[in-house]
Amino acid sequence: MSDDHELRVSKIRDGTVIDHVRAGQALNVLAILGIDGSEGEGVSIGMNVPSDRLARKDIVKVEGRELSQDEVDVLSLIAPDATINIVREYDVVEKHRVERPSAVEGVLVCPNAGCITTENEPVTSRFDVLDDGVRCAYCERIVREEIASLIDT
Repeated sequence: MSDDHELRVSKIRDGTVIDHVRAGQALNVLAILGIDGSEGEGVSIGMNVPSDRLARKDIVKVEGRELSQDEVDVLSLIAPDATINIVREYDVVEKHRVERPSAVEGVLVCPNAGCITTENEPVTSRFDVLDDGVRCAYCERIVREEIASLIDT
């Protein structure tokens, strides 16, 4: 038996590999992407695997799907160190790190029941992205934990 330690995960033909996700966040990544198994995408998840950059990390592979920029923007809120790899015919054709946007619109729900965005008004939610969370642009509620639970599904 060899002393070498390897992570062996099969390659995907076409799709997206989301690497360098903070350990324990893979299921939140799936929630953000709306992946629950009902659409038939092939999904591979590696959780809490060794990483030189993060000590421990998660990896998510989604077959047959390339992420939109809006999805990457929201993903950056819970996985700011992530790398997005676009795969076609088993080759990585694009690779880039996520960049946190200054704001996100229409993708999160404000947890403040009194916020104008939650009171049946035709107002699209908008959150300013902070270094350690998000702030509602209307009521100024700051959320630092459980951002994934605010995703508008």
